[in-house]
Amino acid sequence: MTHILVPPTETPPVEGSTAEAHQERADGGMWEHPAWWVWLIVIGAVLVAAFFAARVSGL
Repeated sequence: MTHILVPPTETPPVEGSTAEAHQERADGGMWEHPAWWVWLIVIGAVLVAAFFAARVSGL
């Protein structure tokens, strides 16, 4: 039996494959907008720093 040569850029035909196509994960999720998380962390850090600055200035 002669094997047909398949160019490297193409997928060869498959016989008897029992695998099913898997569902793709939805893009993004909570990492869809990472800038939002960065700003949330920055605001939290500023609030903590302001708390310590208020404690120090109160002494």
